[in-house]
Amino acid sequence: MIKIGTALFEATEELEREKGISKEVIIDSLKDALVAAYKKHIRAKEAPNVEAILDETTGEIGVFRTKLVVEKVEDENLEISLEDAKEIDDEVELEDEVKIEVTPENFGRIAAQSAKQVITQRIREAERKLVLDEFMEKKGTLTTGIIQRVENRNVFVNIGKTDAILPYREQIPGEYYKPGNRIRVFVLNVKETNRLPQVIVSHAHAEIVRELFELEVPEIEDGIVEIKSIAREAGFRTKLAVHSNDPEIDSVGACIGPRGSRIQTIVGELKNEKIDIVRWSEDPVEYIVNALSPARILSVDILADDENAHEALVVVPDDQLSLAIGREGQNVRLAHKLTGWKIDIKNESQAAQAEAAYQAQYEEETSVEDEIDDTIETDEEPIVEEEYGIDAEDMVEEVPSEEIDAQDDDEE
Repeated sequence: MIKIGTALFEATEELEREKGISKEVIIDSLKDALVAAYKKHIRAKEAPNVEAILDETTGEIGVFRTKLVVEKVEDENLEISLEDAKEIDDEVELEDEVKIEVTPENFGRIAAQSAKQVITQRIREAERKLVLDEFMEKKGTLTTGIIQRVENRNVFVNIGKTDAILPYREQIPGEYYKPGNRIRVFVLNVKETNRLPQVIVSHAHAEIVRELFELEVPEIEDGIVEIKSIAREAGFRTKLAVHSNDPEIDSVGACIGPRGSRIQTIVGELKNEKIDIVRWSEDPVEYIVNALSPARILSVDILADDENAHEALVVVPDDQLSLAIGREGQNVRLAHKLTGWKIDIKNESQAAQAEAAYQAQYEEETSVEDEIDDTIETDEEPIVEEEYGIDAEDMVEEVPSEEIDAQDDDEE
């Protein structure tokens, strides 16, 4: 057997502490490496009865063949005579199996080279699996990391056992990512690769806002207040629709907190990003009005409400149009994302002009229809009897009933 001492066991324990790779994985890798080296040594692809055995007490490892005890040996690789088997174990009998050491001489160097390759590969595989399993569970959740470096506009963030990639499209516009700073990111995806899994994170995802509110607002974590919808343009503004399952608890007030303490903490975490908290409602009119806050709304007309389209016309005072639309259309765009409704906004003057134009068009169409009806009545020709196959000569002149009675008396 080959003497390896206690250094191996100390190394496996250290790996288990640092990388979470179990001691059994390393030892099994060493055994497999020894068997592979032995097969290569004897130039055999298959050797099903060969195994490596490690004695943890003595710190020795060797290669053994399992052979069947028979009276007459036909295959020396698989069988052993009873006489030879008795030299190994006095109590062995026919049809028993015995393990015979077949470790070649001067096998230590060859085994060490093979073991190094196999163990390194197994450690990588085990490490990759650990990372994959860990971040598959974290997919769709918030985690904290440390910025390592910035390359080609991609930010690399250490989130534990691996460095995650923060792509440019998932970064907050104008944000400066300094190496060494802590950052809270959302785990978007985990891609399996030949090396360590590639973890994609986001700093601009709307779910970051949800996670922050769940951390800061106990009512949300307890399920009393529910976040119905989130619309976010990272770095600029977020709209949050909330609903309270308890009529005695104000959903908006719970999210804001005493003197705005809760919302201020979240805004600080998001680098002073503006957050509008609105009340969710089953009534689309009320929901749209709330979503367009802080603008004042005069009326909401539902134009279409079916499976294919949700459209509404919103009328606001003349001085509220720019506020309702927002800078570069941001307010109405976020309201559309939040509610799922296509919103057309007009001020009071535009709505009045549109109504007047519609009324004038309606009156014009009505006038044209009346003229057409008058023309049809004037041009209508009287019905002539010939059209029904009756001649004027065939028409019977009506005779008074008195004359008919007189004629009957004369005939008598």
